[in-house]
Amino acid sequence: MTEIALLLDHVSFNVDDLTIINDLSGSIKHGKITAFVGPSGAGKSTLFRLLNQLKTHTKGTITFNNEDILTINPMILRKKIGIVLQEGVMTTGTVYDNLALPRQLQDKTLSKQEALSFLDKVGLKERFLNTKAKELSGGQKQKVSIARTLINQPDIILMDEITSSLDQVSTQAIEMLIKKINKEDHQTILWITHNIDQAKRLSDNTWVLIDGECRYQGPTNHLNEATDQAVIDFLEGGDES
Repeated sequence: MTEIALLLDHVSFNVDDLTIINDLSGSIKHGKITAFVGPSGAGKSTLFRLLNQLKTHTKGTITFNNEDILTINPMILRKKIGIVLQEGVMTTGTVYDNLALPRQLQDKTLSKQEALSFLDKVGLKERFLNTKAKELSGGQKQKVSIARTLINQPDIILMDEITSSLDQVSTQAIEMLIKKINKEDHQTILWITHNIDQAKRLSDNTWVLIDGECRYQGPTNHLNEATDQAVIDFLEGGDES
C-alpha cells in the first residue's frame, strides 16, 4: 500500500456555468485523520461526493490507491470509500437489519456474532442488536452508521458533519470513537466540520476550502500560521453555523 490514499490533480466540478470546485490539487495520506473546514457553500460536501463517485468531476483526475476512480466500478469504489452522513440515516427495522444491509446488497449474510463484534467496536451493548433503529438517540444512530460503514472494511471513511446535530456528551463520545478507530485500525478518515476547535482536536491534517478553492492544506498544528488572508479571516470568524 502506498503512503498516499487519494491524490487530486487539478480537480474541478461545474454545474452549468457555476463552478463549485475549482482546480483542487492535493493528497490524503493513509492512516491519518484529515479535516475539511470552511464556510458554508465552500464545496466540502460536494468534494466528498466526488471522491466516491456520487458525483463526477468535470475536470482533472482523482486517484485512489494509484487508480483513476473513473476506471473503478462505482459500487466497488463505495465499498472502499465509505461515507457517514450528518444525520444517522436508519432504514426501517432493527439495528441488526441496518448492520446487515451492506452484506444484503452483495447477496451475503451478516452473522449475529459479526454484528455483535461491530456493535462492540463502536461501544454499543448486545441489547441494542434487536432494538428498533428509529428508537435510537442521535448519538446511537451515528454509532450504528459508523459500524455499518465499517462492515465493508473501507480503506477510507468520509464523515460529513456527523456530530453537528448532537449534544456535547454525544459529540465527545463520537470523537473518542473516531480517534480509537483511527489508532487501532490505522483507518484513514476524512472529516468535514464547521467547528475549528474540533478539527484541531481530531485531525492530523486540515484543508481549508473557501469558494471551492483549497486555501490551506497542511498539518493542523500549523493552521494558525497560515498566511492566506482568506484563511486568516475564516479562522478569526470562529465556527460557521
